[in-house]
Formats: sequence, structure tokens, C-alpha cells
Amino acid sequence: MTVTKVVQPFLPFCQRLLPSRLAGLSLALLKATALELAILAGHLLLYPSGITPERRGPAPLPSPDGTAQLPTEAKPPVVLLHGFIDNRSVFLLLRRSLVQHGRQQIESLNYSPLTCDIRTAAELLGRHIEEICERTGSSQVDVVGHSLGGLIARYYVQRLGGDLRVRTLVTLGTPHSGTRVAPLANAHPIVRQMRPGSELLEELARPAPGCRTHFVSFWSDLDHLMDPLESACIDHPDLLAENVRVSGIGHLALPVHPAVATGIRQALDATGSGAAAAASTGGLTVA
Repeated sequence: MTVTKVVQPFLPFCQRLLPSRLAGLSLALLKATALELAILAGHLLLYPSGITPERRGPAPLPSPDGTAQLPTEAKPPVVLLHGFIDNRSVFLLLRRSLVQHGRQQIESLNYSPLTCDIRTAAELLGRHIEEICERTGSSQVDVVGHSLGGLIARYYVQRLGGDLRVRTLVTLGTPHSGTRVAPLANAHPIVRQMRPGSELLEELARPAPGCRTHFVSFWSDLDHLMDPLESACIDHPDLLAENVRVSGIGHLALPVHPAVATGIRQALDATGSGAAAAASTGGLTVA
């Protein structure tokens, strides 16, 4: 995909915060940065609540009056997978939105911030999904992954046979082609795996014939962690993939903004090989 409206040069996030730079920034970029800072502050307050694993709620009970209910199409469980050095608290608003629109089974997986290999995290995800399927009786799940979480889920689908279990994979600001941002962070093994040309990304670029999972990638034209911006798009000839451009918000807002939540719900509700409704409109403008 080609980015048509973006501020050039695309400044690092830290440079955007310097007063001497403010005069040269667009209003949209300033608004997105302010929103990112507000979301970061709120997330720091919520972060402790997401450190421990979530408690599994009881299965939905039948109608108390014993009356028959009209049959409805069963929706698979939704698994939420957070990004680098984060936890399940990032999905508080998205989870609420999904529940309000009929998703009964929603589960989050916290992987350790000390995880040093995307492959290991993908194996953990696979075991988690198998346990969910056994417990709920569902043969498939939908997965929503933010940032690194989307890359972990994609590795599970493509390289570990997860396309048998994952019906739809939605990624939010995931560096599918790698990102060059924050070169000083290369000391961490996972960051090196997210660099363009890494061995892991070369694995994901290999042929994946017959992959059954439907991919929907939401990418932002103001994402300060994607360099280049289009690295958050999926470009693979064997994958059934939709790339949805989101205009006006940054990386942290993707799992939080209500307009993106609507697009995610539409993507999860799309059946068969039909395109997600959000993608069919050419993208989302949220600010």
C-alpha cells in the first residue's frame, strides 16, 4: 500500500515532544501525539491491574425462565494478545466493546516481558488456544494482536499449524515487514527479531500455501513505532489478507479507539472469505 498523506520527514516520537519542533508539525500530528500521551498516562495507571492472569468467568447460563431462545450463529472465542512489555490491561476498552456486541467468550494471554523469542511465545499461544478450544468446545478462535502480539500470532498461524485453529487474525500496528525505529533497543533479542530482514521475518516471508486463516491488519499513518509506516501491512501472496489504513491516531490508540473497535468487530463478524467491512471502505478516519 502507498501512503499518500503523511508528514515528511517522519520524525521520531521523542523529537515530536520538543517545543522547537512544534511549529513545523501538522495539526493532525499534534492531536495524535496528545492522544498518545493521554492514553499512555491512563495505561500506566491500569497496568498493575493486568499483571496477574485473568479469572475465567463461568459459562453462559441458560434462560432463567426456561423459555426457548431463537438459535443464533455461534461466534468463536476471541483471544487478545498484547504487545511488547505490556499486558492484558491494554484491551480493557476493546474487550468491553466486544462484550457489548455479543461476544461471550473473550480471553487474554499475558506472556512474560522477559520472553526473548517470538517462536517460544507462539508455542505458548498455541497451548493456550488448545486449552480454550477444549474448554469451550469450539473448534476455532479469533485472535486480536496488538503490535508484537500480532507477530506472535502470525508466527503461530503460519509456522506452527495454527491456521487450523485461528479463523480470523486481526493485527493492530504489527511490524509485519520489520521496523527500524529505536536502534538502541537492539540489545533485546525480540527487538532484533522485529528488524527488517531478520531470520524470523524471513521465515514468515516463505510460502504458506493453503493457509486457512483470514488476516486483517490495521495500520496507522501516524504510528511512531513503524518505520517505514507500510511495514504494518501484510504483503504475502499466499495469505488472504486485508490492510486497513487508520488515519489520525498513533500506535497506542489502535487497541483503544472506538472507531478501530468497530472495524475490529466488523472484521471478526465477516464470514468466509468476504472482505472486512472496514477495508471495503478504503480505511478509517478517526481524527
